[in-house]
Order: sequence, then structure tokens, then C-alpha cells
Amino acid sequence: MNLQFTEEELLIQETVRQFAENSLDPVAEKMDKEDYWPNDVFKEFGELGLLAPTIDEKYGGSGLGYRVQAIILEELAKISPAFALSVGAHSNLTLDNINRNATESQKQRFLPKLCSGEWVGSLALTEPGSGSDALGMNSTARIEGDYYILNGSKTFITNAPLAKIAIVYAKTDPNLGSKGVSAFLVDLDSEGVSRGKAMDKMGMRGSKTGELFFDNVRVPLENLMGVVNHGHKVVMSGLSAERAVLAAISLGISEQASKLALKYALERNQFGQKIADFQMIKEKLANMFVETQASKLLVYWAINELELNHSNNIAPASSILYAAEKSTQTSLQAVQILGGYGYMREYKVEKLARDAKLLEIGAGTSEIRRLIIANRLIRDGKYPWD
Repeated sequence: MNLQFTEEELLIQETVRQFAENSLDPVAEKMDKEDYWPNDVFKEFGELGLLAPTIDEKYGGSGLGYRVQAIILEELAKISPAFALSVGAHSNLTLDNINRNATESQKQRFLPKLCSGEWVGSLALTEPGSGSDALGMNSTARIEGDYYILNGSKTFITNAPLAKIAIVYAKTDPNLGSKGVSAFLVDLDSEGVSRGKAMDKMGMRGSKTGELFFDNVRVPLENLMGVVNHGHKVVMSGLSAERAVLAAISLGISEQASKLALKYALERNQFGQKIADFQMIKEKLANMFVETQASKLLVYWAINELELNHSNNIAPASSILYAAEKSTQTSLQAVQILGGYGYMREYKVEKLARDAKLLEIGAGTSEIRRLIIANRLIRDGKYPWD
């Protein structure tokens, strides 16, 4: 595994960094305070060709892969984790999922406008009664003539209030339980689709989260994605990609929190010296550095493993487990280093702490990730290095 970025990757990193500083930073505070979504900034990002790094150029993507997708989210998260989250839900959960599982006809119909940013995408899996038990859903889809009739509801869906297209999971054969789930490409402007209000969240504000309701929605048969009753395979492969890529958001948060803490420690004087000279502050800074570097190694290791084997679930689970928990701890340590100033919104580190927590919950909680890792180890009866 080569951890050194190529010249092309470094160029993309710098492009995203400049975009984040010049276009995203001016609206980041408004996003957090007002739960504001900067659609013009999103479209500008699409015009740069950065919304679809894993999609082939013939559909409007760049075809550069998951590693570039992680680099993009890492850089965006330094300025606005919320914007990075919505981009991740659009580019990975939606676009990449369609790219891997849809027919050629479906790709031609849906991908170009999603790649450009003209349409916003979302993935609708979670329901009020099925969070960690993702496949224990109650939504159903039955065939009636040339359509599937979709009924049910989804909740905690990133981009739901904004999206034009959603990948919606529903049971097509309830008798099969979790093995009777199918995936559908649903136009959210269809008759029978309604949306709840955007949810008022602790963090990741500006990244719109909401509910979707389906009341006898007519979904054309040709909008079935993949094979009927094989949606569980789409779900599981998508979750591995989601965990591997979204872990980069946690990494970006840790990097930014560490940067702000060090800058403050070098500037703040107490008792006649810089607080960076205090032994306990040194300990915090050292721990933040080591844990952030460890997160970076895990994130790009998991991306590498994902590209080698998309069914690998232990690497993505390990990566996001560690990176997410450490980003929460690191941002809280940054608040501690800044003291009273760290608790004030003006200094931005408290926002990073609020944003960081979501990555311990979404895409499977930390508890679920530990179960995935342990179950895989028990199944294999050994560690990967044995």
C-alpha cells in the first residue's frame, strides 16, 4: 500500500482545499447557525467535476476511485463537515451505488444529472423501527402491472429534504425477511411521495436530514436496481464503501481540531509563558497528533482494501470505528486547550466537536462496528496477520 499521494491526487487535494477556503468557508457559519444549505456552492463543486470521483467519465464523473473520494471529503471536512457529509451521501451512497448496481440504461438516465450537481441524491434505508437492524424494514413494494407500488417511510435520511432521486429499499417478499428486500431508484417528485421537515440536529447543521413517506407511489418496473429480492447484497456492499469513505470526514475533523489547538497553544500566554510549554498541554498535543496520524493510516488502508475487495467489511468497520471516536475525542481536547474560548462558537472548535459525534452513530454505530470486527475474527478463527 502506497500512502504517498500521486501528483494528480495532490492537485485534486489542493483544488478542493482552495474551493473550501474560498467558497465554502464564507457560508460555513451560516450553515451551522441557520441550518442553511448552500445549493449554489454545491453546484459550483459539481462544475469542478468533484462530485463523482468514482464514476466513469462517459457519465460525467472523473473515474479516479475511492481514494480520491476520501481525499475530497477529508479536505471539505476541515472547513465544513456538514457539507462533506452531504457530498458523501450524494457521491458515495447514491452515485457510487448506482454505478455499481444499476443497468446501463439506468446509469444513462440518472448519473449525468447527479454527477453535475443538477440533481441531489440520497439513500433511503433507515426506518423509525429499524436503525441498526437495517434490513428489518417495514416498507413494501408490490408489482401492479408495469409498476411497483411502494409504501412505507424512511427516517434520518441525509439529503432527504433536497434530493431529486433516492435509492429506496423495500421488501418485495416479506416472507423472506431480510432476504426479501429490493432496491429502487425513486423520483422524489413522484405522486405519493412526501417529505417531513428537516430535522433539527446537534451538529452537522446545514447538511439536511429528514423523513420520506411513500403512499402508493408508482415506481416503474425498470427502476428496480439490481435483482429483485437481492437488495440485501446491495445494502451490505454499499455500507462497506460508505464506512471506508466517510471515515475521511472524521479524519478531516481531527486534523482541523489539532491544527486549531496547536495554533492557539502557541499564541496564548499564561503565567508568563506560552501554554504550549505546559507539560499537560504538550501531552494533549502529542496524543492528538499520534491518534490523528493513526486515523489517517487506517482510513487509507481501508480505502486500499476496499478497492482490492469490495466485500471486505472488517477494514472499513475498523477505520471508521477508530477515526470517528478519535475525532470526537480530539475535538473535545481542542475545546479543552482553548478553555473558555473553545466553548464559544466564534472559535469553531465546539462546532467540530458537535459535528464529530455523528460519525460514531451514522453508517452503523460504534457498537455495530465492533460486532462486525469481532464476528469476522471469530468466523476466521485468527487475526489477519496470523
